[in-house]
Parts: sequence; C-alpha cells; structure tokens
Amino acid sequence: MTTTYYTLGNSGLRVSRLALGTMTFGTEWGWGTEKATARALFDAYVEAGGNFFDTADAYTGGTSETWLGEFIAERGLRDRAVISTKFTMNLEGPEPNSGGNGRKNIMRALDGSLKRLGTDYVDLYILHCWDRLTPPEEVMRTLDDLVRAGKVRHVGLSDVPAWYASRAQAVAEFRGYEPVSALQLEYSLAERNIEHEFVPFGTRHGAGIMVWSPLASGLLSGKYRSGDAGKASGRLETVRGTANPGFQKFNDRNWAIVAELEQVSATLGKSMAQVALNWVATQPGVASTIIGATRLEQLKDNLGALDFEIPAELRLRLDAASRPATPFPYSFFGPEIQGGITGGAAVGDKPAGYYPDLLMRGTFAGVS
Repeated sequence: MTTTYYTLGNSGLRVSRLALGTMTFGTEWGWGTEKATARALFDAYVEAGGNFFDTADAYTGGTSETWLGEFIAERGLRDRAVISTKFTMNLEGPEPNSGGNGRKNIMRALDGSLKRLGTDYVDLYILHCWDRLTPPEEVMRTLDDLVRAGKVRHVGLSDVPAWYASRAQAVAEFRGYEPVSALQLEYSLAERNIEHEFVPFGTRHGAGIMVWSPLASGLLSGKYRSGDAGKASGRLETVRGTANPGFQKFNDRNWAIVAELEQVSATLGKSMAQVALNWVATQPGVASTIIGATRLEQLKDNLGALDFEIPAELRLRLDAASRPATPFPYSFFGPEIQGGITGGAAVGDKPAGYYPDLLMRGTFAGVS
C-alpha cells in the first residue's frame, strides 16, 4: 500500500486512503475471523503503513472493538492509530433509550465503546444510521459536548439522508459546534447513488467520504459470476435471507457490471478486487475506502489496489457499465434544461481548485 494520507474533510486529521474495516473481527454473526487471524490482518495492515481503523459498538456483539483495542495496545500504537467507531444500534433488546441517536444513548454508547477499546478517546465518532426521530440539533450539540470533554476528536455521519447531513453541518457552522468531517456511505461500481447529492455536499462543505462496501459485499471480488448464485460460499450467500439492503446484490444489472469488471481487470493484469477498489478510492470526494477481509491473502491483495492507475479508456468502460439511473429532480440538471436557464450561454461550474477541497489536495507521503 502506498503510504500516502488524505486529510479527512476539512479537518487536520490525516488518514490512510485505505482504512481497515474490523466488522470481520469475531465469528458471532456466522462469518468472520478467529482472533489469531484478526491479529494477523491487523499486523499486515499496520506493516503496510495503514493508520485508520473502523469499527462500531454493534459489530460482532462488541468483539470487534475489544480485539481492536487489544491489538493497538499490544503494539503501543494508540498515538499513531486513528480509531473510528459508531453508535446508534440497540444492543440491549426492547429498551427504547439503549439505541437511536438521542443524547442519552450517544453518551451511554460512547462510554461502552471506550471501555471495550481500552482508550479514553476516539478519533472519529460516527452516527451509524438515521433513526428517523432525533433532530440534528440534538445530535450535533451532544457530539460537540463530547469533543469539548476530550472523549472525541472528530465527528461524522453514516447512512443518513443528504438533507439531514446538510442540516447537521449548517447547525454546526451556525452554532460553532464541531463540524461533520466524515460521511461514511456505501459506494461501489454496483452502488453509485451517493454521486447525486453526497459527493457535491462533501466536497463543498468539508466532509470527506469514507466508503463502506467498496466491493459490494464481495460481489466485485471475483468470487461470484452470473449463474453461480446459490452455489458460492461467500458472505452474500451466508446472509442471503437478510433484509439488510446492503446485501441485496444479485440482479441482472450487477451481473453486467461484474462481467465488464472482469474484462477490464484481465486487460490490466490486476485482480477484480484491486480494480474495483482503485476505481472507488480515486473517485471525487473520497477520502478513505474501508477494506475488510477474512483471510490474509485477501487483505494483501486489497492493499495493492492503489499501486496502479486505471487508464482513461478503461475507466470509461467501467463508468458506462455501472452508471446509475438519473431520477427526478436530477434529470432536470442536465444540458437540455440548463440550456433553457442560461439562454444558451456557456455558463459552467467554478473552475478546478475554486472550492477549498482539502480532502482531494491534502495528501501527505512518507511516515507510516
């Protein structure tokens, strides 16, 4: 892995362009890794120069946070490690205030995460999912209080509507709260809908995108082919019956993307996973891409994803095969309607470099 780092949004926090996802640390969910394998994955990532670790209180019943904290402590890496964890999910059963994004649960959840991680602060604390209830004013005030208390360094949002993220950032700016530095969102060749609103929001308002599921839960890894569904043994088969939309990947559109990715990868002489990761990590607005693995060889392959460039003509083929539909109102923002607004005058967006796009320009090479 090339040891370059991007600043996370408009913050001064320098993070690896590839982050180590630890949702696979533990076997409580029926897939994942035993502790020895998890430690080997952690060690390989650190030795490759990585410094950014993503977890959550809900991952594998807390095992993910516990093991990650142990591994960091064993190597004495707390000052060098950037730890990201998340809150929202209810781990206590039918108890209304043990989940969600209200002030009571945020503070409860953070205390639990700090205890499991064996640290007195986290570098990035992220709202895991919109609860359709708590106003952003309450969330941002609470997160700002935790920053001021020294328990959190930076804050982020995951899996929220774009209007909610925009409101949260506006509240933070107006009231002088800690701003949103990261948006953790699903993004891959198979799932590109964040391009409609989140990428423009993040680049203009200082929130770097942390990509989750860049391989579409393994669909783009080369493990699956059309006609093989129901036969393979990967995660998508293990969780086939789940209602989680992040795992609903078997459809004709995605099989066409897999076929094109396979051809492009063969042309480049790279694995399908490497090409899919490279495409995501080099898209506009992306600060860091979360990679996860259950085997050491998988991780080592992923760590080589930024050691090459995808030529423009091959990138165009991937873009064309994976281009998402353009729903209303975005269909009104193309050249036909916009021409009616400008009267045919050549009026474009600001030139490159106009926006203070630190997440694309703030790279730091060398120290690992």
